[in-house]
Amino acid sequence: MNPSLDFETCWRAVVARDARFDGRFFTGVTSTGIYCRPVCPARTPRRENVTFHASAAAAEAGGFRACLRCRPETAPDFAGWRIDGAPSGGAWRGTSNTVSRALALIEGGALDGGDVDALAARLGVGERQLRRLFRHHLGAAPVSVAQTRRVLLAKQLIHETGLSMAQVALASGFGSVRRFNETFQGLYGRPPSALRRRSAEPGGTIRLGLSYRAPYDWPAMLESLATRSAAGETVSAEAWTRTLDPRVDGAHGRISVWRAAGGAERLTAEVEIDTLSALPGVLARARRVLDLAADPVAIASDLSTDPALADAIAARPGLRPPGDWNDPGDDLPSDRLKIEDPALRARAECWRPWRAYGALYWTLAKETPNAQAA
Repeated sequence: MNPSLDFETCWRAVVARDARFDGRFFTGVTSTGIYCRPVCPARTPRRENVTFHASAAAAEAGGFRACLRCRPETAPDFAGWRIDGAPSGGAWRGTSNTVSRALALIEGGALDGGDVDALAARLGVGERQLRRLFRHHLGAAPVSVAQTRRVLLAKQLIHETGLSMAQVALASGFGSVRRFNETFQGLYGRPPSALRRRSAEPGGTIRLGLSYRAPYDWPAMLESLATRSAAGETVSAEAWTRTLDPRVDGAHGRISVWRAAGGAERLTAEVEIDTLSALPGVLARARRVLDLAADPVAIASDLSTDPALADAIAARPGLRPPGDWNDPGDDLPSDRLKIEDPALRARAECWRPWRAYGALYWTLAKETPNAQAA
């Protein structure tokens, strides 16, 4: 078990199926060899048969395979929050930004064609130090994290799309169909095609769910995206669309995202793409633009200690700053601040590592100083 995970806290979350912890850790069940999300609807396992893992990669490295019922690939993005008795992220973020930056680069494909040495150099740390940080915070090596991301994306594509197995292999970042088949056979004891529970018609459009942690003020996000008028992007009353640029994305096509029906804590992404191997990078950039890895509860908890922000946060929970499609990953988007006023910049130091969110709520507080929940 990862030392950053508190057993009692994790166990209570599993028993209660507490959605606040979804994606923060995964439960390995030794009697079945399966790992699950804390919200898995299956019968709660016996306490003595569980181990807790800080990431899906750590669970798979421990010999567990993903649950076919709760589908760990559909959990909200893991962004490195520490479990120590309460869902809080500020302390961990403040001391291990390197891991968050590395995760963003891995999601964008940094280890699909490169190695850990190159990734560490890009982050300005030694290769051994990066491996140590990953072991401490995620319970797995960077290469294992990258492979698990490929496997879970492939599993989602199998469940939610009509792509052929060869297409799934390309679209999830595997270098070859043979490697794809061998990996799934090793993890699940069956070929990947056996995981497809329904017949599926192949097509040129890929539609996937993108999970997030509630609350998420989707109308405010669309308004922010429309206001910034970024090249290649269009915004309607319900959806955001980005035209792909082969010079950046390695493919022609487009991605559109809108809120899923039925109140689910998911967005729906529809992708038309002529080079399937470019899909992981496109999805990673879309998640960054829409800030899907944010934990609004942890952010609100930290920022509400500033009385100037507390009322605005209570009035409009779930505000998120849109990210950049092209992002070097040199620092955390959550902490970027575009404020020229020296006095305000000095105040914003207490908002770290959430200064970008603090600036949103500062603006809201000034516009509606007596705002009530709406």
